[in-house]
Amino acid sequence: MDGYRHRRLIHTSVLLGLVGVLAACSSPVRLATPSEIEQATRPSPSPAASAAPNPSPGTGSGSGTAPAPGPSAATAPSGSGALAGMQAELRQLIAQVQPSVVQIDTSNGLGSGIVMDAQGNIVTNAHVVGAATSFTITASDGSTFRGSLVGSYAGNDLAVVRAGGPNGSLKPATFGDSGQVHLGDIVLAMGSPLGLSDSVSEGIISGLNRSQSEGNGVNLTGLIQTTASIGPGNSGGALVDIGGNVVGIPTLSASGGARGGTGANIGFAIPSNQVTNAAKQLIASGTVTRSNLPFLGVSTTSTSANGAQITDVVSGGPADRAGVQAGWVVTGLAGRSVSDPTAISQILSGYKPGDRVDLTARLPDGSTRTVTITLGERPATTP
Repeated sequence: MDGYRHRRLIHTSVLLGLVGVLAACSSPVRLATPSEIEQATRPSPSPAASAAPNPSPGTGSGSGTAPAPGPSAATAPSGSGALAGMQAELRQLIAQVQPSVVQIDTSNGLGSGIVMDAQGNIVTNAHVVGAATSFTITASDGSTFRGSLVGSYAGNDLAVVRAGGPNGSLKPATFGDSGQVHLGDIVLAMGSPLGLSDSVSEGIISGLNRSQSEGNGVNLTGLIQTTASIGPGNSGGALVDIGGNVVGIPTLSASGGARGGTGANIGFAIPSNQVTNAAKQLIASGTVTRSNLPFLGVSTTSTSANGAQITDVVSGGPADRAGVQAGWVVTGLAGRSVSDPTAISQILSGYKPGDRVDLTARLPDGSTRTVTITLGERPATTP
């Protein structure tokens, strides 16, 4: 058993080492051949087999010297080993999800989308459809469809379009529970970056409950951060876990303007629970009337000291009912420090309407006060 564990550790080390090298290299690298994979992952012979005497020449079927492998032995796939198994599972996963991811072309650009149901409803980003009402939809098998707008919800950057005509090549995706994802989970981003349809990139979930401004008055909250590469055209596509479940829609990348900076392997996806909530409402009525997102009921701005200064309190809102007033500087929320207004959005992303949170603030007279607030539901018309 100790020898078996030792070999498994070696195989795991080899696998992680190769994945790390491939991920770190920015220039093309030579991939291992099937024969090299087979040699690297071939189990060591047992002590009993090593000690067994060689058969005498001319006796039985042995010749005393092992025959040289035939010409095809070096090039035939091994079909076993950790790397070969991982590759087979990735191929199967991608083949399973690809028919659920489409490319959406408009007169002003393109993006990606995810098939919601057998009626041809496809969810994507609102910024992908823009002001367009008709689209060209391309499936993974090359089939094309004319698409029409079902509804758009700018407040959460989501929209639904519908593929017309027979759409048997469009396979409804399986949506997972984004509330169950964890840091380090392996994910794939699938879509059409730069118009390169059926592209796949891999990474992990590297952050949760992020908040990012799109720069157009829309502030997205509860975002999933990932190291999977996301480029223009990936928007509206699928972020899937290793079970083939869609856990998010890739929407932003750091190089695309998140926080006004740049960064490699930093992308953001709208979590699947937000996606399905909005998409179902759009399909049913063409509009979103329930955001299902937490609402504090204050407007804040940056201050010279740490914290977020409250500039306005929504009359009758959750904060107003708790006695919060304009001029207070929020320094803590739900037991976490608040250094700027962005921190408030990030903290609230981990809560839902009806949850109770403590807000700590520095008052104009220099005193500190803590109040308990029952969160409301963010109005669907509020970005």
